[in-house]
Amino acid sequence: MGRKWENIKMKKAQTDGAAAKVNSKYGIEIYVAAKQGGSIDPEANSNLKFVIDRAKQAQVPKHVIERALEKVSGSGDETFIEGRYEGFGPNGSLIIVDTLTSNVNRTATNVRTEFNKNGGTYGAAGSVSYLFDETGVIVFEGNDADSILETLLDADVDVRDAEQQDDQIVVYTEPSDLHRAIEVLRQSGVSEFSTTEISMLPQAEMALEGDDLATFEKLIDVLESDEDVQTVHHNVAL
Repeated sequence: MGRKWENIKMKKAQTDGAAAKVNSKYGIEIYVAAKQGGSIDPEANSNLKFVIDRAKQAQVPKHVIERALEKVSGSGDETFIEGRYEGFGPNGSLIIVDTLTSNVNRTATNVRTEFNKNGGTYGAAGSVSYLFDETGVIVFEGNDADSILETLLDADVDVRDAEQQDDQIVVYTEPSDLHRAIEVLRQSGVSEFSTTEISMLPQAEMALEGDDLATFEKLIDVLESDEDVQTVHHNVAL
């Protein structure tokens, strides 16, 4: 599974540099988590706490987080809806686009257009996602993945694997046990995480070269630049 996580790191490096876009997207996630959880107190709203932790990992400034929480307490009452769109890039490459939007019609039209005008093919629901596994991913500094795996298993966490990658440990869990795994790791002495997220990992990867690779990268850039797009998953090794 290491190759898959290396792919995730590459995608994060490509997207996290656009600070304004990242801040905006996390601001929406925080707002939605607070509204849905009925509380702006992270200690009373576990999903909000999880989103804020992820925002901090992405280096979202404190004032962005606070502004999103203040918006919940204000008079505004926007409704955001999660969506998932699927399609294909060059040479049959697989792409999943997760969105969070206040205007579903706008988002669906935009994503379809972005696929079809940038070398991709818009697909039907379910046409791609069955070839990915929804997986909890936790990354932190450490040098004993075997011990971490044993700790999680002893705590009855539904963990798929834990592996060493340089000076970091990468843990893969069932999505439903991601939060529990984080708490067990905190109790065992892990104080800081570089990543805690639920991701779609491809069951098999593929390589692209030349014009196909250039077209694919442009398509991904266009999709990730969409203001309603939260995450883009794919199966291309970059």
